[in-house]
Amino acid sequence: MDADDDTTVLAAAALEQIRLMGVHYGLWFSETVHQFGLDAALQAESRAGDLTRDMVLKRLSNTQNPFANLSKKQLETFLDTFSKLWLGMDGVWFQAVESLEGMDGAKRVNDTCWARFAPLEAVRLKAMLKLSERGGLDALEEALKWRMNSRVNEVAAVRESDSLTFRVLTCRVQAARRRKGLQDYPCKSAGVTEYRGFARNVDARIRTECLACPPDPLGEGKFCSWRFTLEKDQPDGQ
Repeated sequence: MDADDDTTVLAAAALEQIRLMGVHYGLWFSETVHQFGLDAALQAESRAGDLTRDMVLKRLSNTQNPFANLSKKQLETFLDTFSKLWLGMDGVWFQAVESLEGMDGAKRVNDTCWARFAPLEAVRLKAMLKLSERGGLDALEEALKWRMNSRVNEVAAVRESDSLTFRVLTCRVQAARRRKGLQDYPCKSAGVTEYRGFARNVDARIRTECLACPPDPLGEGKFCSWRFTLEKDQPDGQ
């Protein structure tokens, strides 16, 4: 093997290591859920994730956040890019499982992934944004703004006196299907799992209602919408 071939293999190995580290990290989280439950896995991930971040920075000879000195525009670009990559990876995994096990099999895996990922995303955003455990609908509204889904889709949140309505104005996945002449993907089961899990892990008192989500009939140009309310604390003894 000459020097050029050797360099090519080393470069490929670097990408493979990133890939394998990501999968291995995810396997640890998934198996902890399986063995000890989601709450335990979320607690373990908070500790392991912080330590992993610190190890990465130390190994790269940089104790500072590598994004800290970038401009707002550069940071927005990175976040948009990462969010689109995340959505793309989610899509190719769905297609890969669908090719092996069919639509029903892919939907089962998809729903389970959301049952674990949405709570994790909520917990991490709460930590990043320093939201309180009982932040209510204000905390949920803030956390929803920072979700990756909220960066890849056009969304809107409307507050009323006792509720928060969250609407997806443009969904990249469903819009792409419609352009191809396909029916909307029936994502209601995953959506209920996703939004309910996210909201409950922002504040356990928040309740989630699906206003509309495929396969529900939607008007032209309409996408899913959700309503969140805060369960009132019960007096002692009730």
